[in-house]
Amino acid sequence: MKVPILKQGDYLIASIQGALTDTDLTLLQENLVHSVRSNRSKGVVVDVTVLDVMDSFAARTLRSISIMTRLMGANLVIVGIQPEVAFAMVQLGLTLEGTMTSLDLEDGLAMLRAADGEKGSDRHGR
Repeated sequence: MKVPILKQGDYLIASIQGALTDTDLTLLQENLVHSVRSNRSKGVVVDVTVLDVMDSFAARTLRSISIMTRLMGANLVIVGIQPEVAFAMVQLGLTLEGTMTSLDLEDGLAMLRAADGEKGSDRHGR
């Protein structure tokens, strides 16, 4: 299942619509990294609201996407992690360490704007 990647200003939004295979996750990773580059995006939101399960491969892939986008100068926020998914991830020792997370898309975009503002002030020595 291909994950749509929408452009909203300086940000990209990838909204997962259903369960993804490992191949789908790898394709999402490749598409997001290329989209960040081609759109010169400052940030990415990955919406996982519909996922009721997140295995170790999915968690590692999301963490890898976060690291890759940071290396390209963009931030990433994962939004919509369900309580049951968070509980299971903790029980299994799966973390998204170093990755911003938020409850919903609106808060995720606000986090990106705040992070972008901080990054911008650093560039100008303020």
